[in-house]
Amino acid sequence: MRANTVKADTVKYETFDANGSRRTASRLATSLTLTAMSLGYGVVQLDVTIVNTALEAMGKTLGGGVAELQWVVSAYTIAFAAFILTAGALGDRIGAKRIFMAGFAIFTAASLACALSPNAILLIGARLVQGMAAAILVPNSLALLNHAYPDDRARGRAVAVWAAGASLALTAGPFVGGALITLVGWRAIFLVNLPIGLAGLWLSWCYATETTQTRSREIDLPGQLAAIGALGALAGAIIEAGALGWEHPAVIAAFVTSAVLAALFVWHEGRTAQPMLPLSLFGHRLFTLTTIVGLLVNVAIYGLIFVLSLYFQRINGLSAWWTGLAFVPMMGAVLPVNLLAPRLAERIGPCPTIVAGACISAFGCLGLIWIEAGTSYWAIFAQMVAISSGLGLLVPPLTSTLLGSVEKARSGIAAGVLNATRQTGSVLGVALFGSLVASDRAFMIGLHQSLIISAAVLLLAAGAIGLGVIARAQEM
Repeated sequence: MRANTVKADTVKYETFDANGSRRTASRLATSLTLTAMSLGYGVVQLDVTIVNTALEAMGKTLGGGVAELQWVVSAYTIAFAAFILTAGALGDRIGAKRIFMAGFAIFTAASLACALSPNAILLIGARLVQGMAAAILVPNSLALLNHAYPDDRARGRAVAVWAAGASLALTAGPFVGGALITLVGWRAIFLVNLPIGLAGLWLSWCYATETTQTRSREIDLPGQLAAIGALGALAGAIIEAGALGWEHPAVIAAFVTSAVLAALFVWHEGRTAQPMLPLSLFGHRLFTLTTIVGLLVNVAIYGLIFVLSLYFQRINGLSAWWTGLAFVPMMGAVLPVNLLAPRLAERIGPCPTIVAGACISAFGCLGLIWIEAGTSYWAIFAQMVAISSGLGLLVPPLTSTLLGSVEKARSGIAAGVLNATRQTGSVLGVALFGSLVASDRAFMIGLHQSLIISAAVLLLAAGAIGLGVIARAQEM
């Protein structure tokens, strides 16, 4: 592909296009490439949280109960979790710019389909497509940044901006969602993605340069299909158990299907030449432990965000606007603590920092166990901030520890595995906790159970990392 040429009175340096030709890129071009990549990752994170404030409004308009709302949230994360590893391989094979732009176009079109959906079934289908597109955007945006910033130091700063933009979008999601629902209606939370998508596509087309294509990189289609089927069946079984009961034949069949497909996935990944998930990675103790912790933490945190959204609106009668505002301090705490976490990890070590973050979130959950219908927001404010602060504290050292546990040549696939398992945790958290609060009459009982499970899961994550570090120290 011919490289784009941009003229600007800025400092220039050399990079290469997809054919290996030397090109001169300006700071303006690379900065606008960073803007496009940040828009791509930002819109993905925005749609993680913005939907939670719209749950009650969507339920009233489209009908259905908690199970349908769970599917609206989970369809996105199921596709995101299951497709992200393959999406990175597609970028390697076809070119990250082509795949990134295709993902942005699909995400934008799916957002329009979400906004126009006349019923819950079509909305869930559109959210599934959105999730697939989100999985395309994240790994390929990083690949394009890696290509645009050949200097290690400049690339590190660019990735920090990319991550900070996503954190800002995650924080702004509830507030923006609440405002749009109040002023326009819930469909506006999806329409807001259209100008973002168009801007991202235009900037990518004009300023991003294509990466080298690796035609030898194969796509693990059987593994991909097995992963989607296993995760979808598991989430479906847990979601529908809330409405049908855990002993219902359809629920049992879904659990069995998930187990069979998961076994087939592991069997296939151990035998194929180019697996989407190299099982050899799990031979590294710290890699395995950090992957498990990533899954457990997301089960607890994102499952609670879903349940608390319903609590604020269905039980306490808050509007979408006030529900969005209620989540702003919780989400807003993540970014500054993210910035503090590396410094703390340098002082006490990454694993103790992970343990501390998990424990802080767990104590926040335990502090909410007494919550009842009509409890004042200010009485639970500190606990909510503690839950999110613990998350912000543990994620940076968790990521760096995982990447440091494998050789650098496999850091890309390692990061993809962490993203996939964290999204899987989000799916399972929403499915499990949603099933516990499916009945309005037993909502508060389900909320208390969710808080207890979250605290237990977080303490389990802390214990797993702690014991793993002790075992490793004894082996050395």
